[in-house]
Amino acid sequence: MRLIADDVHQLKGFPPNAINVYLVGDVIVDAASRHAGQRILRQVEGHDVTAHALTHAHPDHQGASAEICQKLGIPYWVGEADVPAAEDGDMVSRQPDHPMARLSARAFGGPGHKVDRVLRERDEVAGFQVLDVPGHSAGHIAFWRASDRTLILGDVLNNMNVITGMPGLHQPPDFFTPDPRRNRESARRLAELEPALVCFGHGAPLRDTRKFVEFVAALPVD
Repeated sequence: MRLIADDVHQLKGFPPNAINVYLVGDVIVDAASRHAGQRILRQVEGHDVTAHALTHAHPDHQGASAEICQKLGIPYWVGEADVPAAEDGDMVSRQPDHPMARLSARAFGGPGHKVDRVLRERDEVAGFQVLDVPGHSAGHIAFWRASDRTLILGDVLNNMNVITGMPGLHQPPDFFTPDPRRNRESARRLAELEPALVCFGHGAPLRDTRKFVEFVAALPVD
């Protein structure tokens, strides 16, 4: 894994930047697919890990969550409105009725796991403030550190096309997003912060504040 900001590591994956997992202080943020458990555990070996937090309960972010929490003996932290999906593991019924959403759940999703801490607006996680940014999921959250303007935003926006793998800023596809309009509102909220570093669920980290802000400004206003 590589250090991308003070106390923020991006874990290695394959392909690089495709499905991102971060170690933020002593907290693992997101857990990729159910096939990623050993890869994640191997990379955090030797680090003091005390909790696992989700940006949102989708199959490519919670896939290895149960395995990580059980093997490390750590608590599971999830945004309030995503707690039911994180615990019962049923993400299909909470996503749009589309073949791609069903395929993602079959390919990536892991079992549910009991949530130990419900994350809400203004909570603190490893020196980051929790922000409620729903739309891509009902309980989607982001993590914001104002001191150096570092933002971990999950899938509010992607820095790659999640179908083709081509790099570049994109909205998440509608077939993975129950409320695209609300997701755009969340993106506008995050752009107002003018982050210096944006860490995505999919795509490479971005250090171009202007590019991020201008992309969001060009999104449709519903």
